[in-house]
Amino acid sequence: MKFYNTSRGQLIDTKAVTKALKSGIIGYLGLDVYEQETDLFFEDLSNHVIQDDVFQRLLTFPNVLITGHQAFFTEEALKNIAETTIGNITDFEQGRPCPNRIDLDQVKK
Repeated sequence: MKFYNTSRGQLIDTKAVTKALKSGIIGYLGLDVYEQETDLFFEDLSNHVIQDDVFQRLLTFPNVLITGHQAFFTEEALKNIAETTIGNITDFEQGRPCPNRIDLDQVKK
């Protein structure tokens, strides 16, 4: 089985995925996101010891590809992001209900 995650790092249990890689249940893994990515992808860490053992273990597999959250960076994705953002602003300005609005009572505390 091939497994790809380009959505949110928190959607997968990385330790379980590692186990599935080791057992062969997952044959290939592609991650464009990782739960702790802000600590890993947005600066040059080539002269640092990475403290995330789970991430380091994933890097040892020859059948794993990890990119630094780049899947959103396509013309189509950026166009969709811009259209949604402009639509949200327009709805708000014109007093229309916004389908993407999140009220405080919807947020888990």
